[in-house]
Amino acid sequence: MKKLVSVIAGAVVLSSGAIAAPTMVKSNANDGGYVVTYDYADKPVSDWYMTLRAELAFWNFKATASASLDGYPYGDETTENYSFKPVFGGNLSVGKWFDSNWRADVEAGYLGRMTDKDSGGEYAVQIPYATVNGYYNFINGLYVGAGVGAAMPIITIDAAGTDFVESNRNKFGFGFMGGVMFGYSTQLNDNMTFDIRYRLAGITGTSHERVWRPGDGTVVTSKVENGFMLSNSLSFGLRYNF
Repeated sequence: MKKLVSVIAGAVVLSSGAIAAPTMVKSNANDGGYVVTYDYADKPVSDWYMTLRAELAFWNFKATASASLDGYPYGDETTENYSFKPVFGGNLSVGKWFDSNWRADVEAGYLGRMTDKDSGGEYAVQIPYATVNGYYNFINGLYVGAGVGAAMPIITIDAAGTDFVESNRNKFGFGFMGGVMFGYSTQLNDNMTFDIRYRLAGITGTSHERVWRPGDGTVVTSKVENGFMLSNSLSFGLRYNF
C-alpha cells in the first residue's frame, strides 16, 4: 500500500509541471525497495555570464572632404550630413554579478557598416569597438547602465578614375566611445535570460589623409574628417549564466 501511495503522489507532482528531476532513494523498509522523492531546490548558478546580441543602430554624423595640391586647395570642400543611417551589427560580452543588483562586463562588438554610393565612387564606414560596462538591475527586470571604451573606425573610399598611391583606400582610425543604456531582461530557465537593450552612444571624430592621382598627371593629398557620431541602437540577445 505504501508503494502504491508513493507512485500516485509522484504522478500528481509530475502532472503539476514540476521542473525538478525525480530522484530514486533507497527505502528504509525491510523489503529493500525504492521510493521516489523530488528536489525542488534551485539549480546553483555562477556569478559569471556571457551575452550575445544582434543590433540595429542609427548613425548621425557629418563628414567633410577637402583636397590640396602642393599646399593649395584642389577642388571644392564638400560636407555631407548623415542622419539616422540604419546599420546592422552585433556584440559579445562576458561579465560578472557582484550582488543581486550590480553587474559589469567587457563587451566587444561591431556597430555595423554604412555605404554611400554615387556615380563618382563609394564612401564607406564600419566600426568595430570594445567597451567596459556597468549595470544596475531592478527587481522587475529593468536595468540601467553606462559604458566607456574605444572605437576603431575603418574608412574606405573608392573614387572613379583615381589611383591611390600606396593602395591606401582603407584608413583605420581611433575614437573614444561612451554610452548610456537601459533595458529589460527576463529569465527563461536556470541558465538562459532574454535581453532587450537600448543604447545611446557617442564616438569622437577621426581625421585621415590619402594621396592619390586624379588622372591628370598630378598627385593630390585629400583629407576626410568624420565628425562626432551619435548612435542610437536597439539590440536583442541571450545571456547565458554559467
